[in-house]
Amino acid sequence: MMPKCCSSLKSSIDAPDADVSCCGLDSNMNSAFVLGLTGLGNLGNTCFMNSALQCLVHTPKLVDYFLGDFKKDLNFENPLGMSGKLALAFGDLVRKLWAPGARTVYPEIFKSTIASFAPQFSGYNQHDSQEFLSFLLDGLHEDINRVKHKPYIEAKEENGRPDQEVADEHWQNHLSRNDSIIINLWQGQYRSKLVCPECMKSSVTFDPFMYLSLPLPSTTTRTMNLTVLSGNGTSLPFHVTVTVPKDGCFKDLFQALISGCSLSDEETFLVAEIYGSSILRFLDAPNDSLDLVRDDDTLVAYRLPKDDESRLVVFKHQREEKSIMHGFPKKFGTPLVTRISDFSSGSGICQAYLRLLIPFLVQHEDSSSDYDDALNGANDDSEMINAMSNVDSHVNNFKDESSLTGNFQFFLESKSILCNDFKISMYEPVLISKSREPVIVLVTWPEKMVKSYDVSHLSILPEVCNPALDGRKPQESISLYKCLDAFLKEEPLGPDDMWYCPNCKKHQQASKKLDLWRLPEILVIHLKRFSFTRFIKNKLDLFVDFPIDDFDLSSYILNESGDVSHHYKLYAVSNHYGGMGYGHYTAYVHHGRNGWYEFDDSHVSTVNGGNMVKTPAAYVLFYRRVSDMQCVQSNSKGQKNTFMQDTEGPVLTC
Repeated sequence: MMPKCCSSLKSSIDAPDADVSCCGLDSNMNSAFVLGLTGLGNLGNTCFMNSALQCLVHTPKLVDYFLGDFKKDLNFENPLGMSGKLALAFGDLVRKLWAPGARTVYPEIFKSTIASFAPQFSGYNQHDSQEFLSFLLDGLHEDINRVKHKPYIEAKEENGRPDQEVADEHWQNHLSRNDSIIINLWQGQYRSKLVCPECMKSSVTFDPFMYLSLPLPSTTTRTMNLTVLSGNGTSLPFHVTVTVPKDGCFKDLFQALISGCSLSDEETFLVAEIYGSSILRFLDAPNDSLDLVRDDDTLVAYRLPKDDESRLVVFKHQREEKSIMHGFPKKFGTPLVTRISDFSSGSGICQAYLRLLIPFLVQHEDSSSDYDDALNGANDDSEMINAMSNVDSHVNNFKDESSLTGNFQFFLESKSILCNDFKISMYEPVLISKSREPVIVLVTWPEKMVKSYDVSHLSILPEVCNPALDGRKPQESISLYKCLDAFLKEEPLGPDDMWYCPNCKKHQQASKKLDLWRLPEILVIHLKRFSFTRFIKNKLDLFVDFPIDDFDLSSYILNESGDVSHHYKLYAVSNHYGGMGYGHYTAYVHHGRNGWYEFDDSHVSTVNGGNMVKTPAAYVLFYRRVSDMQCVQSNSKGQKNTFMQDTEGPVLTC
């Protein structure tokens, strides 16, 4: 017997004064259409599941089915299914979400049901919403597959038969083994053609699909932001933007820097990644892939003289006051780098450091020493040179160590946490290792020295690519049609996936071409934002401009027979914010005449305008077929169709 709350769903939708306070909705929402606007509670990193579920439970015909007598289709004998348990759990969840007056639903039973059959979804780790969606649709289909005993059907060769005949044969064979609401709504068919590069022998097959995973083609170049620091104290840090090949190596970055900064033959760049006021690594392997550099990394290019004899010295800055948490001096700013050849006394290290600090000096009206006067007036290149000469003279003349160092303290950094850093004396030799590794010197700043220098220049580093911080538009954007073009583009098979040519009697690196043959009523587009190389896993935050009201696929369909529409309208989006292995999932859903809503776990809110759902976070797109006439009316009159108005058959009734 049907629950009382489901027996009059459509009349509830049309009710003028439904209560919205229990749904966690914004108070200014139109209360007439709150049915189905129910949030899903986060059980602990289950936003991926909540996002995919909200998209599914706002697919009208699927909701109608599970609010109806779906139990008659349960297949308890299917070895590929879950004995109907998944379908029952999903049906129960749909009823709770669409019940009048529903509050936030916590899908514990549904999650535990899935976890009992798919261990990858047990626990509370973050997962991929598209992978979850794929498993759920497959599992639901097998649980409600009306075919209780699947017949064995031997595939026939095409043997030169017309594509239409072969395609229909494959489709009917598929339907003889698979019959469910999932197949009826979500499955389409594509044509795959392989061609041997030697004998030109071709093979054509027709296969079903549940969704389309589209690549995100982008330009062949990558824009990178870096900060250039002088290795001899002649200039303040400055930002530079270079363009490199997207699949390039570090040597391409080095060459772009040399060209962009007009480097002389006697100079070179040393590029480093900065993290936590320290150098995380040097990018000194020319053939390493640029994929190793993420968009949110910060890179510094140290401009240094070419000198193979002197040692590289890295100065790390720390404040004199102690960190409350660790009891150690607090590090700050970006390390400075130079080359030093003379370690006969600590004064050489002091001299090199003071030279590097010249551009950062703050001018004071009451400079108290000749040393300060010399440094404070250094504003252009000639003055910088004079100031550096005065630094050298200053170091040579002073005998009092505190006067010499300006109260800075210098330490050789210990490589062991069990040993203290070794304090450097200005008048004694500095004992360094004979290896060619950089010498790490910690410099402790007293408070008065912090006020004498503008250290903000050492703290502001741009990320390699962060359009939001730079105040620019996304670096790249591309249309959904271009993504589809890339998916359907003819390309050779990989060397690990070669095709056995029956004519040549050997494996060949054949070319493969995909074409759309039969489109489903519900078209799911998966944007392949996560890229994998042998070096690194990364997320592509490319802005994809996808149609909302009319996704026209008429020109992409190879099958010219049939009279079904090839126009689609967007009704849901699964979003992913964040990077590879972390982040947060939400969903946008078009809810009838009341427009778009955002489902962020338990919170549901209105979206101001359809174009607001177009973001670089869009990950899985849900389209439904609309008639050609509706598209004409919508385009010519600006009509805003709703899924309650233009979907065939009863919607959300029991």
